[in-house]
Amino acid sequence: MPSAAPSAASRIAVVTGASSGIGAATARQLAAAGYRVVLTARRKDRIEALAEEITAAGHSATAYQLDVTDRAAVDEFATAFRTVGVLVNNAGGALGADPVATGDPDDWRTMYETNVIGTLNLTQALLPRLEASGDGTVVVVSSTAGHSTYEGGAGYVAAKHGAHVLAETLRLEIVGRPVRVIEVAPGMVRTEEFALTRFGGDAEKAAKVYEGVAEPLTAEDVADTITWAVTRPSHVNIDLLVVRPRAQASNTKVHREAR
Repeated sequence: MPSAAPSAASRIAVVTGASSGIGAATARQLAAAGYRVVLTARRKDRIEALAEEITAAGHSATAYQLDVTDRAAVDEFATAFRTVGVLVNNAGGALGADPVATGDPDDWRTMYETNVIGTLNLTQALLPRLEASGDGTVVVVSSTAGHSTYEGGAGYVAAKHGAHVLAETLRLEIVGRPVRVIEVAPGMVRTEEFALTRFGGDAEKAAKVYEGVAEPLTAEDVADTITWAVTRPSHVNIDLLVVRPRAQASNTKVHREAR
């Protein structure tokens, strides 16, 4: 008889980009589900505060400052673990909304490095530990931008298409090994930083993204989706889960209430 999979309480879940938004919410929910969460992000103060919050709630959390695009730092981080149960590749983000003709190549490069190379770095570094657990899960948080395009979004769309293809190809390449590959692709999510960062801190432009939309998704909505997918029985793989608010039918069709 095969041995039973280890319980969540004995397993580690690494969450990248855990300093805010979807990453922070996912860390909270996985910790509440019994995982020992390791929070990674560049902003040390944010993840240390979150680790304290999670620990105060009676769960287990550790903060580790990390830039996912720094391969040497990622490899050093990986040496801390013998096994890892879950890797949530959440670090990413969008910069700018310019058309292809005038888009900033530096913004494109940064988005690709964070959304794709960062995911590649963590996945490569931790895959042997995920496999060693006997029941590992890789989550790639992509976006509906990884499945269809929209005007002014080409740089972000290209990066998220890369993240989608990375997940899809990895699943093909490691089939038969004890590691699941899950992709969660959120649509319109209102967090405290995503749109603000995209528009260089311009609060007015950021607010217009959600203008008239009664209920965009929240970070907690997406975290709930990720946690649900991760906690399915080991033989159940949620290959791809697209989650949008009811008001959004596609990347370019959103119902907005008249004012």
